[in-house]
Amino acid sequence: MKLKWMILTTAAILFVAGCSKKEEVVKEHQEKEVTDISKEEQVEEYDYQYPLTGMGVKEESTNRAYAVMINNDPKARPQSGLHKADIVYELLAEGNVTRFLAIFQSEDTDRIGPVRSSRDYYIELAKGYDALYIAHGYSPEAKEMLDSGYVDNINGMQYDGTLFKRDKSRVAPHNSYITSEDILKGAERIGYDMDEAPASLPFLTEEEAEQLNGEKANSVLVSYFSSKLFDVNFKYDEATKKYQRYSNDELTADLDSNEPVLLDNILIVEAEHHVSDDAGRRDIDITSGGRGYLLQRGQWQEVEWKNVDGKILPFANGQEVGFVPGKTWINFVPSKDGLENVVTFENE
Repeated sequence: MKLKWMILTTAAILFVAGCSKKEEVVKEHQEKEVTDISKEEQVEEYDYQYPLTGMGVKEESTNRAYAVMINNDPKARPQSGLHKADIVYELLAEGNVTRFLAIFQSEDTDRIGPVRSSRDYYIELAKGYDALYIAHGYSPEAKEMLDSGYVDNINGMQYDGTLFKRDKSRVAPHNSYITSEDILKGAERIGYDMDEAPASLPFLTEEEAEQLNGEKANSVLVSYFSSKLFDVNFKYDEATKKYQRYSNDELTADLDSNEPVLLDNILIVEAEHHVSDDAGRRDIDITSGGRGYLLQRGQWQEVEWKNVDGKILPFANGQEVGFVPGKTWINFVPSKDGLENVVTFENE
């Protein structure tokens, strides 16, 4: 009788344990299903996209773009705001120093600068996006264009100390800054309409981006031959699928937040450059088109660049090439040096 009782007790314990184990499996499976559903629900679908980045947005973006001249003298580094720009153009100014035109539309930023003086070809590029043009100073040719009303603009020569603020930790002309908020305040004060977004650029779908097939481009050096101080290196990060930018071997990161510039498209194009005066100012042909290299997702391909309604866009086999959704950096280099001599691909 005692043995029978022990057998029955053991069977009951095993039955309960088995049921408990099954319940745990079922519960784990149910929790996994809920988690999987939750993950699916977290994948947001967007009806609209930002026109200059192609990134999804819930509501249509109607913000007008603004384009800011940013100093790239070594004394101006690290800069502020570049990491928030949708597109950055880098071209030579006088003295073999490059200067940036940073175009903002999808994101605002607390501080942008140091803001530098305008040149005619930067004005033309800003106008291609119908952007409000922001600079501090001007060349004689640029002043004539701005005074004529050729492009809506706000200049630090008229608003120094009001819309533009000086950073006492730096010396002029490397210390003029402006904020997105003050740009919008200035636009309202002057009467500029800031409610119309630029036309959208061409973008690839994620599936098309995953199928890109080109030559390997993990590290790319762009040399302007004047000094290593202005050498540009783009390094691809497989984890983020983005490029980081370096100047003189130093990471291009925001002065205030330390956030790096992360890029999805790099377009390097050659164009005719001519020194136009004794001060070393240049004429750069940004309209005729020519050869270029397009870097995306750790790969590169040779393209033809064209100026389409003021925008510099890549073409291959006569067809427009789409950008990977994200941020874009465009370097102009002198055609006399030869694109293949200016750009070096270094793959590990």
